[in-house]
Amino acid sequence: MKQFLVLVLVATLSIAGTYRWTQGHWPFLGHDDHDMAGHDHSAHTAEAGGQTNARRILYYRNPMGLPDTSPVPKKGSMGMDYIPVYADEAMEGGAAIVISPARLQRSGYWDEIVARRALTTPIAAPMAIKADERRVKTVTLRMESFIEKLYVDTTGQVIREGQPLFRFVSQQLQQTEIDLLIGTRSALADVNQQAQGAMQRLRNLGMPESHIRDIVASRTLPRYHDWPAPIGGTVLVKAVLEGQRVAPGDELYRIADLSNVWAIADVAERDIGRVRIGDPVALSIHAMPGRTREGRVAFVSPELRPETRTVPIRIELANADGALRLDMLGEALIRPAAEAAPVLAVSRDAVIDSGRQQVAIVVLGEGRFEPRQVRIGRRGSGLVEILEGLGEGDAVASTANFLIDAESNLRAALKALESQGAKP
Repeated sequence: MKQFLVLVLVATLSIAGTYRWTQGHWPFLGHDDHDMAGHDHSAHTAEAGGQTNARRILYYRNPMGLPDTSPVPKKGSMGMDYIPVYADEAMEGGAAIVISPARLQRSGYWDEIVARRALTTPIAAPMAIKADERRVKTVTLRMESFIEKLYVDTTGQVIREGQPLFRFVSQQLQQTEIDLLIGTRSALADVNQQAQGAMQRLRNLGMPESHIRDIVASRTLPRYHDWPAPIGGTVLVKAVLEGQRVAPGDELYRIADLSNVWAIADVAERDIGRVRIGDPVALSIHAMPGRTREGRVAFVSPELRPETRTVPIRIELANADGALRLDMLGEALIRPAAEAAPVLAVSRDAVIDSGRQQVAIVVLGEGRFEPRQVRIGRRGSGLVEILEGLGEGDAVASTANFLIDAESNLRAALKALESQGAKP
């Protein structure tokens, strides 16, 4: 009799164990909804049977995102429970997705409103100070001459306009002056014409009108001639010595008026389309830290430098104090005036950019979201211009949007599997 009772007890325990693993509880321990691992099976069992009043489970999906579903609770190959997919979280119209407030809170979700904002992005470009080409003169002689004396004999010397630069002697110039004197002393008509021709030759040699009048008035020939400075400024090049023989066209001096200078900035090829003449520019000179010079774009070169893929632009600057020196380096910060008008924009984090397409997560309310493809324009100041896809006043997710987009893509894949009969 005892042996029979033992056999009955063993059979009962075996049946109870099998029922526990298949139905989810131990019948003789009461209706405990937690197993030894601490998992709550009551919700799964009730919702799977359609007995819940709040939410209905459609199926369970793989926790690792694999295309595998199950109609009942199960564990994956790594021991992880499959995730339930509820009816109220199903894709609505193939686009919307519902996420519970608890999950949003854990993900650090935040949203923002699409609005019109100023999207002015300054363009930074390296620059160098150069002389104003319109204020640079070179000094040459148009006849073969010998330099007797230098009045300006150092590079960098500051001179005024009309100041004598050097004294020279020229046989060709003296011969022309003799022809002028002979012509002016004679009353013959042909000789007078010769004098007129001599005057013109002196003009062609670069002699000023005052010098010609002095010869006619004094009726004397000067042995030496002093050559005046064509402009006032700084001597950049001095290429002549006392006693030197110079040929016509040789550069003797190069003089620059540095009261106005140019800043030449090299703008990258990708940014040159945003630069317009008249745009304001702030210049920072390395030699003058903490100080900036204001100017405007005066010229945009039509040529691109192929070695650097940059386009030179010119900013004209006043330099009355002489603080700006040639070849000083610095940085030009260009503020495109055409970009001052507000445009439709969102924060940079609100747009998911895969390279080929850009997506924003639109907030529909009550935990519902819709991934929407957008077309973007300019970027800057942490903002992105929206050209298409969003309207003013739309709410978009600015944080946790990658998680929402991943959830949307996963559910779209599961829905595609369902349509192909993958769902059990």
